Amino acid sequence: MKDNIQPLANKVVLITGAAHRIGAALVRGLHAQGMNVAIHYNTSRSAALTLQQELNHLRERSTVLIQADLTEIDKIPALVKQAREAWGRLDVLINNASSFYPTGTGTTDEHSWDNLIGTNLKAPFFLAQAAAPHLAKWRGSIVNMTDIHALRPLKGYPVYSVAKAGLGMLTKALACELGPRVRVNAVAPGAILWPEQELDDVAKQRIISRTFLKRQGSPDDIVRAVTYLIRDADYVSGEILTVDGGRSTNS
Repeated sequence: MKDNIQPLANKVVLITGAAHRIGAALVRGLHAQGMNVAIHYNTSRSAALTLQQELNHLRERSTVLIQADLTEIDKIPALVKQAREAWGRLDVLINNASSFYPTGTGTTDEHSWDNLIGTNLKAPFFLAQAAAPHLAKWRGSIVNMTDIHALRPLKGYPVYSVAKAGLGMLTKALACELGPRVRVNAVAPGAILWPEQELDDVAKQRIISRTFLKRQGSPDDIVRAVTYLIRDADYVSGEILTVDGGRSTNS
């Protein structure tokens, strides 16, 4: 057991795709535990700036903004360098940024393939590679945000499903490569937030009915799972923690 009231206080986390949705929830949740947060965004500057101002009002100079297109791999080392230099350390990398859209078989072009694989799989690898030396110095960790559809493909989204499946294996491979000084784990959310491509009520209820708990989850469920992996799971690496109300188990 840890006896420090705030064991994450003054540690530094870089969260990609952090301006909206689960990313923003992770920013707020980890900031509330005393962490300094590097908020990465690509095009959502207004939302990222609002989030930064909100949190810096609570604790001065506790967040920084870093803009980058994660498909531009040559820019990734500079992104990580900015996060490390903001407070002189880097303890946690959360690969949350993701592209999600349908890619019908027979109609998908190479650009869609490159974009979905790039944001969901390629960028997390190169972010981990750039961050690893800094994380190792502080015995830090990486958390990848994968998906229950990494194991059970989502119809109409084959490229996304393949990319997330690759991220699951990358989690295990990096745990092997970066241990013992860096732990690497993942969280696989289920029905937490509905896709921005709106589902009708019947479709939502059909998804919820497949869970053991018969209800939708919340971003706070993901925040708690990530907190466990970075704060409490000192002897856990290479694991994928599924947070889906039992949906993926209910065949």
